Amino acid sequence: MPYKKLKYFLILLICISAQAAFAQYSQTNQSNYPGQQQQRSNFSDTARKTTQTLTTDQELDTLRKKEENKRDSVIFTSKFIRVTSERLLRDSSQTFPLDTGIKNFENYSPLYQPGDPKINLGNTGRSEKDMLFVPDKTIGFDVGLHALDAYLLNPEDINYYNARVPYTVLSMVSGGKAEQIFKAIHTQNIKPNWNFGFNLNFIGSKGDYSNAGLLAQNVSDINAALFTWYESKDKRYNLLGNLIYNNLKSPETGSLASQYDDIFTTPPSLAFSKANTPVKLPNTWENWKDNGFYLKQSYYIGHIDTVKKAGDVSKILPTQRVAYTFYYNVRKYNFLQNDADTAHVFPDYYYSYNRSRDSLVVTHLQNDFSYSFYLRSKAQKSVKNEAKLDLGLTQDIYSYAQYVSDSTINKVGAKVTQVATVQNKTTFQDLTLKGRLTYKLSDKAAFEGNVNQIVQGRDFGDFIYDAKLMIAGGNYAGKIILDAYTQSSTPALIYTDWVSNHYIFHNSFANQKTNSFSFNYINNALQLDLKIEYFLLSDYLYFTATDNSNDAHPAQLTSPINLLKVTLSKNLAWRRWHFDNILVYQKTDNPDVLRTPEAYTYTSLYYSKLLFNVLNTNIGTDVRYNTPYVAPSYAVGIEQFYNGPSITYSSYPVANVFIKATLYRTNIFVAYEYANQGLFSKGFYTVNRYPMQDAQLKFGVAWTFFN
Repeated sequence: MPYKKLKYFLILLICISAQAAFAQYSQTNQSNYPGQQQQRSNFSDTARKTTQTLTTDQELDTLRKKEENKRDSVIFTSKFIRVTSERLLRDSSQTFPLDTGIKNFENYSPLYQPGDPKINLGNTGRSEKDMLFVPDKTIGFDVGLHALDAYLLNPEDINYYNARVPYTVLSMVSGGKAEQIFKAIHTQNIKPNWNFGFNLNFIGSKGDYSNAGLLAQNVSDINAALFTWYESKDKRYNLLGNLIYNNLKSPETGSLASQYDDIFTTPPSLAFSKANTPVKLPNTWENWKDNGFYLKQSYYIGHIDTVKKAGDVSKILPTQRVAYTFYYNVRKYNFLQNDADTAHVFPDYYYSYNRSRDSLVVTHLQNDFSYSFYLRSKAQKSVKNEAKLDLGLTQDIYSYAQYVSDSTINKVGAKVTQVATVQNKTTFQDLTLKGRLTYKLSDKAAFEGNVNQIVQGRDFGDFIYDAKLMIAGGNYAGKIILDAYTQSSTPALIYTDWVSNHYIFHNSFANQKTNSFSFNYINNALQLDLKIEYFLLSDYLYFTATDNSNDAHPAQLTSPINLLKVTLSKNLAWRRWHFDNILVYQKTDNPDVLRTPEAYTYTSLYYSKLLFNVLNTNIGTDVRYNTPYVAPSYAVGIEQFYNGPSITYSSYPVANVFIKATLYRTNIFVAYEYANQGLFSKGFYTVNRYPMQDAQLKFGVAWTFFN
């Protein structure tokens, strides 16, 4: 059989690539795992098609009959696995089937998601920031360090499973020595209503520009998690738990040496070699360590309604619900400089010229209590006239301390280096009142209002009030979602009270305020998603520097900023051809402060065909483009993108060509990234003085096991 030969060839490729991966290095966004999909509520802003018509019970009954009557010939498939998340279990017990397709499979990196592009320092695992404007809808204590957030594994990223058979996914992406990414998921039920599993992720990458191949310039990220989901037989009690470990190492090179300011328009010389190009700080890096324990318990009181739908969703709806969540987390932000700053990367030094050991340790303990009350008409095929009230109280207890490396003279007159505490351990708490009112007239009309208010503690007065209205027509009419919110949040720690070897900030800033309104039209039949957002930002906080200087420091803009953002997603199909498009337009009245491109586009054109009667194959290209904008600069040591020199780089399309396919339970892709390098330009920048990677050949595979 041809497919058997292909399978053996694939096994050989995986073994060779895996050996290379572990020989070179030690997540990407959790939602990018093959076999997982983002689920949606009535207020979802993503248009998708569903094709299944069987109910969950019908699927399971059919599979059960096959298993009981023909045990020797049962073929286990994804229908034996159901998946959910903590967010989807907040209102009811609901699970969804796995998504084992190859859509967006080639976009494995969190830096290049079609609708969420990032600017970054050159390669996966290094500091990143949203290219487009994305508001931060959080309140309360915030450290202000977010440059490596895309690579963290958090409790909300964990998916939970009901696995009738053990389920395993092994995936790997290899770009040779430049990049290696490995991810593993395994889960199984130890009882019909009790599931355990683990996640394990590795990222190893190396930039195109390095000095003698120093290991200090390699990215090395590890994420690991153990998780469990228990549901009582009577469906009343639920327990979700996870234990998470993150260790992220990101090099901080300070960019290329000064004589290489723009290597793509003014190349240094014919003897120029990227592999031997000196950087300003060859032995300096950031290291984040994060350990956390999460436990959530909920209990349904009173009558329980069951809703059965044709399709892929089944729900168990309570009439009353109480829940308690416990979360404990310790995060350490470390900056380690082992180089003398001869290139003047830093504006100053306060403790040591050629050595930094800056660290911030933050401990967070959270207790969350909530009560939900439901009023609805008699259960039927769909829930109508349902009102729901959620009330909650969250206690957040924080403690933090900051340290640096300092040189002192000991008793015998010798100079010694030791760790000094520059901010003693500070402990405080916040109490947050939460409320949510939801009214669902039918599947075609719903309202939701949310209130979050910090009523006691360090961040007293922070709030976010949010209201949404959903109105839907028929299958071809689509639905409209109106959303409005207002927010006031305390400035992050790094803006107001920061001490390190190279930066010291003590400021008093007003709360940053955001008011927003959005209109979202979704039509699944037309594969159309249009979203228009307006933002009014007051007392906006950002980092800037004085002219011709690198003295990055926080600042607050007293005048308001207006921003309009329009996002259009439209997918087209003709026979075997598919044409997926995302267009974003942004317009602000203060582009000097909000440095983002005015327009961004993503286009994916591919041809779909079944090859050899076994390979479901897509062949095509992805093209990204953004209009030129004033590139932000980057401050080493505090991981902040700031408004530095007014430098605008030329901007050209970046194209990837790919072929991806599914063979039985295996998804594979081969992609040539930045395939058009040299056609319009020799390379490009997204951050001032940090060149992006060259064209690279990537190979990816995801192997799914049901056994």
